[in-house]
Amino acid sequence: MLRAQEVSATVKAPMPTEEPLDTLPEKPAPYFSHRRLVVQYDSRYSIINSHFCTINGLKLGMEWRGRVRTGAAVYFLSSGIPTRQPLPDNAAADADAELRFRYLALYTEFVALQNSRWSLSGNLQVGMGSVHVRYLNDSTNRFDRTPNDFVAMIEPSAAAQMRLFRWAALGAGAGWRLPVLLAPTIRRELGGPIFYLRANLLLGPLLKVAKGKARLFTQEGLRVRGLDHYTRDKFYGSKKDREDYR
Repeated sequence: MLRAQEVSATVKAPMPTEEPLDTLPEKPAPYFSHRRLVVQYDSRYSIINSHFCTINGLKLGMEWRGRVRTGAAVYFLSSGIPTRQPLPDNAAADADAELRFRYLALYTEFVALQNSRWSLSGNLQVGMGSVHVRYLNDSTNRFDRTPNDFVAMIEPSAAAQMRLFRWAALGAGAGWRLPVLLAPTIRRELGGPIFYLRANLLLGPLLKVAKGKARLFTQEGLRVRGLDHYTRDKFYGSKKDREDYR
């Protein structure tokens, strides 16, 4: 007698396993992390009393994640410029008087647009300093100057910057210089447009070069994403196609 034997099987579905910790998306770094010490030579050009002049400056500050920069700077007028200010009674009648000033400033800069090579930023500087007039003393036949007047500067500007290497960059910008807390006559002379060039030196990457951890003139990490592979393959073909063509 044949008996039918029923065989049943239970298939257990595999339980979903947790994703490894190393594949989970990383949390974004805090906004004020990855600090870098930045030294900038900031050469500013301006038009004062219809004369083109140079204002030299040196900046020292910190950079966070390549987006926010803050620090202090010192500026001074490289050469005197003719002024229309009234001169003291002892000034020579035929001598040209020169306006001179210097000031200390605090600055903050925010990078609005950025990739590995280029950046576009807005800058605001607020400074305090002194201004005086240098003239020829008629009685002593030597140069003398008027007492220093207090001056405050507000300078908003925008700048573009290009990274040449991981430790060096060049940039240029334009803005407006607005003197405040000053006599209206001198205020009209000092106020005006500014144009500047800058050279940035990033001490952190430069120390890595000095320690032998990075090459001096490397372009690693500075190429714009999507340009080296996608654009090159689109217009020139893939690497395999180029080798077959050869």
